[in-house]
Amino acid sequence: MRLIREFDTLALEWVRTGEIPGGIHPYIGQEAVAVGVCAALGPGDRITSTHRGHGHVLARGADPARLLAELAGRESGLNRGRGGSMHAADLSLGILGANGIVGAGAAIAVGAAWAARRSGRDTVVASFFGDGALNQGVLLEALNLASIHRAPVVFVCENNGYATTLPVAAAVGGSAVGRAAAFGIPAVTVDGMDADAVREAAEEAVARARSCGGPGFVECLTYRYEGHHTMERRMRLTYRSPEEVAAWRARDPLERLRPAVPAAEIDAEVAALLERAAAWALSEPRPDPAEAGAYLYAGGPPPRPGVPV
Repeated sequence: MRLIREFDTLALEWVRTGEIPGGIHPYIGQEAVAVGVCAALGPGDRITSTHRGHGHVLARGADPARLLAELAGRESGLNRGRGGSMHAADLSLGILGANGIVGAGAAIAVGAAWAARRSGRDTVVASFFGDGALNQGVLLEALNLASIHRAPVVFVCENNGYATTLPVAAAVGGSAVGRAAAFGIPAVTVDGMDADAVREAAEEAVARARSCGGPGFVECLTYRYEGHHTMERRMRLTYRSPEEVAAWRARDPLERLRPAVPAAEIDAEVAALLERAAAWALSEPRPDPAEAGAYLYAGGPPPRPGVPV
């Protein structure tokens, strides 16, 4: 959790200095969700992520140096600098990719889980999405397919209260767990600022899915301390009151765990790790502009009519 917090703090600084082009969606405040869920997964399991995906990718074990390089558009990044902040992936770790399309990862997760089960593997796929995805058709279709095929998927709703700037109360009729219940999927709501509570709920859902008990749904009530996107720092939006932010900061998931762990030792280790990672990432070359068309198609770019091959 400390690694995720400090990673995104560094990323925010790199956006300010221009090392990361285009900005990011910070994960600061929601660390307990990513860590709690990924702690419940096995080495052969998989995840799908979101536009706010740094925490998921790091919690699953991705190399912080290569993720930093990816954000900075360097050739040695997780995806050769082509994916950037919203599309980081590492198939070797079961990270099927972050996704800039709201709710899209749910459908990918169901397909991956169903394919694994049909191949005789006991793989479980955790799919992260925000409350803004609750009204997206692709999520509802994914819930339906997962229920029908009893796909081993754990749907993880990170309910941070806002879809960009739209309060969840003004956008969602019924409830998040009600969406899952309508498809016959067991669902639970937990304190997303408590890593242990998230882990326990995720472990139950993962165990049920792995034993052919079908999908599960975990709604984690959490909060992002920064804006939806770094652009908010320029726009100076006021949709959240200082009192609201302060109340959630008082429930900081890292501070809640600090008395139970060697915090000073962990902080020093993370600081040293990120210092090395940052130096390495910034020393790596940028992709050659001549290769801008590479990796867009599975078999290479298709020939264009009238252009010699």
